[in-house]
Amino acid sequence: MPEIRYNVVTREWVIIATERAKRPEQFSQQNVRRPKVEPYVATCPFCPGNEHMTPPETFRLADDGKWRVRVVPNKFAALDRDAKLTRSSIGLKRTISGVGIHEVIVETPAHDMHMALLSQPDFDRVIQTYHQRYESISKDSRVAHTTLFRNHGERAGTSLEHPHSQIVGTPIIPPQVRDRMETALRYYDDEGQCLFCAMIEDEMRDAVRIITSNSHFVAFLPFAALSPFQLWLYPVRHSASFGDSTDEELASLSQILRLLLRKVCFGLSNPDYNLSVRTMSHETGGSRYLHWYLSVIPRVTRLAGFELGSGMFINTSRPEDSAAFLRDTSPDPA
Repeated sequence: MPEIRYNVVTREWVIIATERAKRPEQFSQQNVRRPKVEPYVATCPFCPGNEHMTPPETFRLADDGKWRVRVVPNKFAALDRDAKLTRSSIGLKRTISGVGIHEVIVETPAHDMHMALLSQPDFDRVIQTYHQRYESISKDSRVAHTTLFRNHGERAGTSLEHPHSQIVGTPIIPPQVRDRMETALRYYDDEGQCLFCAMIEDEMRDAVRIITSNSHFVAFLPFAALSPFQLWLYPVRHSASFGDSTDEELASLSQILRLLLRKVCFGLSNPDYNLSVRTMSHETGGSRYLHWYLSVIPRVTRLAGFELGSGMFINTSRPEDSAAFLRDTSPDPA
């Protein structure tokens, strides 16, 4: 019989459709074979030698005189980094000037690479860059919230093939983030503890949805996962902001995230996915009720009329089964 589960973080009800459930390994069969990609493309603005095609970089990490990761302003930025912050309100019509910072993190010089295939040292550099740019952008007085994300594949919304992530600093806190902050505050007022810490303890006690963990992080599928293989990666230490991560925690994050992405890549035949760092605003760093985390959503299904019409999701794979599948998937297949 189908089961409807409640996600305490998102406050969403999810239908776990056991009557039409698929075995976890069946989801990899839906992925279209990707065309062969060359290691260098002459027209790609992110390939080495084409640096003149992008705006001047804001950050880079190099090795032996060659860049390994570079950051540039988005050529087609959604927001204007040079604008002043202004607000206006006429009746019910409210506007804020489109000020903000929108950057692209070029993760590797190799056009045919992606994060799951990076070596551990190269993956470390990407995570270090994430942290450095998050810290830098978040300190801008015009920025209220910083969103860090990567889209892998067309179904995830990527427009350029070369491996890259994006980071956007906005002058407002997005409504979804604010809603989760309010949910967490209500739980803290009612229970006297962090909602996310309580959830981590609960998941570790159950163990059935855990994929992997190390001394600083734990990765699992939510009890009410919105879609097959929706993954959450949480720091075990209570921490509201990604910016507060220590060097040791960043090293652990790099190791466990690389492992997780390799399991997804090899277990599900390199699916398209969205990755995002769900961190609270920078000034909430010492908050007792907020907890940052990282989300990975493999695009192995599509939204249909029911989801769009009702706002409820239908998950055709039990989270416990999906977690067991990824636990058993080797990150280094023969």
